[in-house]
Amino acid sequence: MANGDHTWAHALSVDVEDYFQVLNLAKHVDRRDWDRLELRCGESTRRLLRLFETRGARATFFFLGWIAERLPDLVREVAAAGHEIGSHGYDHKVLSALGEDGFRDDLQRTASILEDIVGVRPTSFRACTWSVHAGTMWAPRMLRELGYDLDSSIQPVSHPDYGVPGAPKVPYRIHVPGGDALAEFPPLTVRIAGRTIPVGGGGYLRLFPTWMFARGLRQMEARGWPGCIYLHPWEVDPEQPRYPVGGLRGFRHYVNLHRTEAKLDRLLRQFRFVGLTEALAQPGVRSRISAQDPIDVGAV
Repeated sequence: MANGDHTWAHALSVDVEDYFQVLNLAKHVDRRDWDRLELRCGESTRRLLRLFETRGARATFFFLGWIAERLPDLVREVAAAGHEIGSHGYDHKVLSALGEDGFRDDLQRTASILEDIVGVRPTSFRACTWSVHAGTMWAPRMLRELGYDLDSSIQPVSHPDYGVPGAPKVPYRIHVPGGDALAEFPPLTVRIAGRTIPVGGGGYLRLFPTWMFARGLRQMEARGWPGCIYLHPWEVDPEQPRYPVGGLRGFRHYVNLHRTEAKLDRLLRQFRFVGLTEALAQPGVRSRISAQDPIDVGAV
């Protein structure tokens, strides 16, 4: 097999946004200028589609509604290739900036855009910049109210911009008031020398060696769970325009862009990957997560 001898699958995800929409460039790119900038994520997303087809991988593509409005054919191509279409919100605002009412409107707007394009309403969601955290724990309730079954927005680590360090490192169910629950699929972490290190993707994928990701995936397999890897189309676009972003933010955005695709390809050859909903629907995984008691993540 092109992806090793694994009989079950890990989860792969792509947050479909363009380079100028990320938090690290927020002080350098005015939101009002977005429509004047070149959209580059279409070709980058197609590069990923070609790679996934070559390696027999499927993924969940979390689309910004803003991107989907401007590139509807891209959304259709992704869906036609057998990948899951999820929501990444409309225009990359963090949940704390949206507030509860704004988040509801944002969810409904994006879901309507995606449904109009592919005929299916999304049931999976990822907040921009992992912005479901202690201050936005009203989000899971709203997601369930609006028909979402799966969230992948909580980083179980400490980070200057996001994170819930005490959250589970494996898939789990979040308690929602009223007795309901929402499946949560956190990005991959790895245990090394007694420390938990985030290796889910993004800048971590570009910075850390591939063996760390492979170790993390094998650790998840040993525990009987799939791991979750993520990336963005702009991370396979080393020719993107450069901004004078200094310090840690500049490093996070630009480090090793020219190596992303090759590193991802090595993982796709070693492991089998599907979308998030499909990964959680695997029989052994589905039964385990269904047997869990929902967790009040706001209390961890």
